[in-house]
Amino acid sequence: MHRPVGLVRPRRSVLYMPGSNARALEKAATLPCDGLILDLEDAVAPEAKDTARDQVAAAAASKRFGAREVVIRVNGLDTPWFRADLTAAVKAKPDAVLVPKISSAGDLAFVHGVLSDLGAFPSLALWAMMETPLAMFRADQIAGSGGRLTCLVMGTNDIVKEVQGLHTPGREAVMASLGISVLAARAFGLAILDGVYNDIDNAAGFEAVCAQGRAMGFDGKTLIHPSQVEACNRVFAPSEAEVAAARKIIAAFALPENKGKGAISLDGRMVELLHAEIAGRTVALAEAIAARG
Repeated sequence: MHRPVGLVRPRRSVLYMPGSNARALEKAATLPCDGLILDLEDAVAPEAKDTARDQVAAAAASKRFGAREVVIRVNGLDTPWFRADLTAAVKAKPDAVLVPKISSAGDLAFVHGVLSDLGAFPSLALWAMMETPLAMFRADQIAGSGGRLTCLVMGTNDIVKEVQGLHTPGREAVMASLGISVLAARAFGLAILDGVYNDIDNAAGFEAVCAQGRAMGFDGKTLIHPSQVEACNRVFAPSEAEVAAARKIIAAFALPENKGKGAISLDGRMVELLHAEIAGRTVALAEAIAARG
């Protein structure tokens, strides 16, 4: 299953913003990220949950974030804040709700049921955090659960903790989970975002991990600091050379003499229809990024 080229939406950089920090929520409207996750979970202490919920709901309802995709991350299904968070999110009408600690299709079915009970509007999307060992073993069931689900988000810090691994430059502790989740997302036409990078001051290390994520097939990356946005946007966007090469492939297949062919010769190399499909996605993404300004 493939996403239609015309429905490409840039998700290069998706920044977590702590819901308890009113100043950060104000600043979010000025940042050049593709998306914002207004966080009620990890970034918020238990005693600040109620205040954060009110602030996030007001921020999302204000529609002040322009073209940025706005997502509210609620607390987990097994917490005392889950239903209140989801209720507030439905009323605030963000683009999506992100639910942590999803470990089965049954978890998502439960969330869908609550959203239905709350009368959630039809276009509200559901995003799922992939951050438990069980989620990896059931990745195909989770990704294929349908309904409102449109995006998987890697919780790499939690994965490292759960497998009792180490944070390393090569990300050995999470590579299996990353690969499994990308395969599951692509099998069912979902978007997928790489996890966060913790060392804010290590610009070179961050860019290397962004490049690794893009090479693995991720649409973009979740971020924890505004300083990471620029590099993330650059790495996850097709370069001018990539776009030019893609347009050349599309133009070559459009020539009358190549109509109906499954493979053609272009600049001394064999190019197949699958390369034309990749080229179409590349150009669509570049145009979507340009349209954002």
